[in-house]
This record gives sequence, structure tokens and C-alpha cells, in this order.
Amino acid sequence: METYISLLRGINVSGQRKILMSDLKALYEALKLRDVVTYIQSGNVLFKTDKKESNQSLAKKIGQAIFKKYNFDVTVIVRSTSEIVNIISDNPFLKDSNIDTDKLHVTFLSETPEKEKFKSIAQFDYPPDKFIIIDQNVLLYCPINYGETKLSNKFFETKLNVSATTRSWKTVNKLVELASPSEA
Repeated sequence: METYISLLRGINVSGQRKILMSDLKALYEALKLRDVVTYIQSGNVLFKTDKKESNQSLAKKIGQAIFKKYNFDVTVIVRSTSEIVNIISDNPFLKDSNIDTDKLHVTFLSETPEKEKFKSIAQFDYPPDKFIIIDQNVLLYCPINYGETKLSNKFFETKLNVSATTRSWKTVNKLVELASPSEA
């Protein structure tokens, strides 16, 4: 049974949209999701399910449960552990031995953008920051500071017309490590 990782956007930021991780874990368990583990306060949740459901179906179910309990919308993006392992192994930035992995991030998209949107975003260039879109993920390299990049969640959401949430490379790797040694 595969472990899934859900990524919630914008909870527990500057005291807004607060959700205790213990409450979040209980919410997932009430949805009959198993082996629920949370990682840091920013809304990273690992879980297993007995049912065969799509990532989008799981995200919708979790998002609806959060809205019902807290009365606010939260973007929920779900990936299987194997999908995240592929993101890590296929990251083209890692081919450059001069890349500082502390400056790498992954922006997870809620869906694969339309082809026209892919083409239109290719024209944007904000050096020294770089991005590569692979399926439903944006691999980012921000050598100065992610907090100052123009390549933010809002940028990708506006240009690609999808929802997005970003995690540091360190967090992405830690989530895979937590998922289970057999899947990492």
C-alpha cells in the first residue's frame, strides 16, 4: 500500500488559518486515512488509504473536510510517494555540480497546465532564478533567496491558471524519508 503526501497551502502562516497538527491528524483519521503523520506546521501530511482513489479525489475530500471543520478553503495537493521520488530523481538542476541544493524548491501544481500556458510562461526570465516545469511540478532554483523571487506561488497560479504550493528541497526529501524506507 503506497503512502501519499498531501501539501496544504497557506495554513499557520502569520497566525492566519491556524490548524493544530494534532487536529489535522485527527481530521485525516476521521476520513478513514491510515498511518497519518504530520511534518512541521506548514501542512505536510503523510497517509495511506485502503481505497484506490486519484490524487485529485483525495485532495478534494481532504479540502472539503477542512472547510467543514474550519470554515475556510485550503488548497490541498496530493502526490504519491513514488511521484515525489521521481521528482527528486529527475530534477535536471542536480546535473550541475555547482547547484546549492539549499536553494532548490518544488512548486506543486494542482493539475497539469494547458499547453498554451506552458508556452506562454516560457517567455518569462528572472535571472538568476530559474524554473523548469515537469508535468504538475515546477522545479525552482533561487540562488539568492526564495522569499525575494518573482517565481512565487502567485506567479505560477496566475500564469498557469492552477493552484500551487511550494516546499523547499530539504522538506521534499524529508517527506520521502518519512514515507518509508521501502518507498524512498
